[in-house]
Amino acid sequence: MTAFMQVYVFVLAGFVGFQVVSKVPALLHTPLMSAANAITGISLVGSLVAAGSGRGFASNLLGSIAVACATINVVGGFLITDRMLKMFKRPGAPK
Repeated sequence: MTAFMQVYVFVLAGFVGFQVVSKVPALLHTPLMSAANAITGISLVGSLVAAGSGRGFASNLLGSIAVACATINVVGGFLITDRMLKMFKRPGAPK
């Protein structure tokens, strides 16, 4: 795939993603965020494979950076989802 095609696919994916997310009602953002967290978990597994592939220092370094970023994304996503779900509880409901 040429560089032009990669940029074209990236811009098209960004446009479609923005259109899809902007049309989702606010009530459905929490389930979408949970699904995005699950997908990020898959990328975490891929980054672990890249970090442990043993194909050289650069591969290990980039894989380790990817593991750190994916972990931050997964943990942050779940913390935000938990906070959003607490917003739907009634004030007097047991925890």
